[in-house]
Amino acid sequence: MTTKNTVKPVLLAEETISQADLVTTTEWMLAGNRLTKAEVTAEFEAEFAKWMGCNHAVFVNSGSSANLLMIYAAKEAGRLRNNKVIAPAVSWVTTVSPLMQLGFDVRLCDCDAINLGLDLDHLETLCRDEAPAMLILVHVLGHPNHLQEIKAICDRYDVILLEDSCEALGTTFDGCKLGCHGLAGSFSFYYGHHISTIEGGMVVTDDPELHQVMLSLRSHGWSRDLAPQRQADLQRTHEIDEFRNLYTFYYAGFNLRSTDLQAYIGLQQLKKLDQICDTRAQNFATYKQLLPGFYAQSSDAQLLSSFAYGTLVENRMEVARALKAEQIECRPLICGNIARHPFWTRVYGEQTLPQADLIHDYGIYLPNHHNLTADDIARVATSFNAVARPLAQSLQMSA
Repeated sequence: MTTKNTVKPVLLAEETISQADLVTTTEWMLAGNRLTKAEVTAEFEAEFAKWMGCNHAVFVNSGSSANLLMIYAAKEAGRLRNNKVIAPAVSWVTTVSPLMQLGFDVRLCDCDAINLGLDLDHLETLCRDEAPAMLILVHVLGHPNHLQEIKAICDRYDVILLEDSCEALGTTFDGCKLGCHGLAGSFSFYYGHHISTIEGGMVVTDDPELHQVMLSLRSHGWSRDLAPQRQADLQRTHEIDEFRNLYTFYYAGFNLRSTDLQAYIGLQQLKKLDQICDTRAQNFATYKQLLPGFYAQSSDAQLLSSFAYGTLVENRMEVARALKAEQIECRPLICGNIARHPFWTRVYGEQTLPQADLIHDYGIYLPNHHNLTADDIARVATSFNAVARPLAQSLQMSA
């Protein structure tokens, strides 16, 4: 009897939470530790903020909740002079949907040809013509936007900057990690991301007032998690006694809390995060070397903590089917163009954004994570090169 050689699948994510992490977490649980949000959450927040090089971090139950929280906090903290916001066309649904859900008037910005972030000319036009109060950007697949130029535009038009950095954990630009270049930045700890807390996310900020507002909004809008002086100020302002304060809500908040169980997993993940980021950077460079005939993102990252390897092909469905047959996972290049999605067109109608439309129709990304071997990447590249046809109309040509 002969047995067929089994080929190990190349997945988009694999053992983000390792077996050793699971054993350590099980022992911690069985020791009788509290699982709901308490001291371990605060410890994880402090350690994450330290790793990021920022002042404050707020742990929530997903990266999507992180976006929702930082957007709503900017509004509740009184930072916005109007309800107009710019968002990237190449982004994620929960980058944009909280803006719509919270009643903002949203405009989409086309993508840059090089890094797939915001197109600077289109951004300048939108800021000049629409006078928005806020901009949220996405660092697509881990690549920084043209941040110096974007920050200059924001300064020129008095626009608050938020960063959706969920795909860019650990990428550094101009001596600073992504997520720390604006008022606040968001991260995701979903299983398919750089590190995982099963589900989870984080918002970082250097703004102490925004931090306090986020802590309240995360937990119903009450004051229990706030700094003592902040609690006292709220009670005095609203004439709330100590007992009544237990169930007094100062904001129309949510329940976006995660748990100490997930925070404990996060603390274990942080110990290996530097190595994870370095490996993802090396993997990106290997892919680029092995796929020389295809579009590749480029950016001014000092360390590129790549989320996945994105490119453009004429025959995307054929490539996807061929890779699937070889047990290699791939995906569209995130959401493509948000303006082409039903949730957007029902509200705003059709919109042509040339660069984002190319991503929508021809974009694809290949696996990158810290468990990939050089042989894994070579196998992906060989299978991809065997079937894929480079897009003749490149982004650079159309820029």
